[in-house]
Amino acid sequence: MRLPETSTLIAVALSGGVDSAVAAALLQQQGHRLVGITMNLLPDAAANNAAEQVAEHLQIPLHRIDLTDAFEQQVIAPFVTSYRNGETPNPCVRCNRLVKFGLLLDHAHQLGAGALATGHYARVLRDADGRAHLHAAADRRKDQSYFLATIGQEALQQTLFPLGGMSGKDQVRQLAHEFGLPVAAAKDSQDVCFLPDSGYTEFLEKRSSVSAAQGLIVHRSGRLLGRHNGFWRYTVGQRKGLGIAWAEPLYVLEISAVRNRVVVGEQQYLYASGLLADQAVWFGQEPGMPFEAHCKIRYRHAPVPCLVEPQDGAGMRVLFHEPQRAVTPGQTVVIYQGDEVLGAGRITGAELPC
Repeated sequence: MRLPETSTLIAVALSGGVDSAVAAALLQQQGHRLVGITMNLLPDAAANNAAEQVAEHLQIPLHRIDLTDAFEQQVIAPFVTSYRNGETPNPCVRCNRLVKFGLLLDHAHQLGAGALATGHYARVLRDADGRAHLHAAADRRKDQSYFLATIGQEALQQTLFPLGGMSGKDQVRQLAHEFGLPVAAAKDSQDVCFLPDSGYTEFLEKRSSVSAAQGLIVHRSGRLLGRHNGFWRYTVGQRKGLGIAWAEPLYVLEISAVRNRVVVGEQQYLYASGLLADQAVWFGQEPGMPFEAHCKIRYRHAPVPCLVEPQDGAGMRVLFHEPQRAVTPGQTVVIYQGDEVLGAGRITGAELPC
């Protein structure tokens, strides 16, 4: 990672957690001028006193910005709509693209900062031409490049990830104690910041005028097996909670919002030979020809070999070398060459084996 000159002001996104605090402390140790930024994303959230404590400890100014309306419109509302369409969305990918490396980066510019640093676990490498390349973190267990795969080249050019080369969270914790940071013992944040402990189902139903809409659960053969109380309660690949007696274990194969039904079947029918995706974003020039790569179809998924076929209208077709389980519409497919992220898209459907 090529760092800006020490005369360049760097904005650090301070969440109040240990990762962003250590990122700021490392940059300060290297002699950089810093300004902290913390976001208000939820209207009923308590004041982020931890971010204030970190800024005070490091003796840097802290700016608090209110992004509650934008977060509602650009992240939460689309999350609800996606579930209502029978998809399983990833709001963190959307938040990174539109909020953290969109609106927050714009605010950093307004403060006179030439770069934005965050506590994400990923690496930015720059070639001789100055183009930025997104790579997985040194510690693959903490790698967050998947969630950053749609932020685009322009944002990546102005971004720093000081923790990308760390050997793991233990090293980050140790540094937090060495820097004397007040959040050194802070717990890791939850996956989706706006969901309650009870999970997404209750959240969705509170956000909708329709609390429950009973529909059909059918076998892939067309046989009626039962009824559901809201198709948004299910996701592709789900086995538990179906409440159906069958000779073999059954899994959710498809969710049809239009027909208000959940299609289930045996495990072998979960496997797809490929997928279709839209809203593709590439860090380099948009590819014009098919190419070999690796892809991840969800965060907790090891990259697998595939053939990527770019399509018109920011689309792509991805063909797996070996069938993959539970391709889920609404999730993000991320394309890798080695540990470098080439681009990503939103999964719209699976291609089933012939």
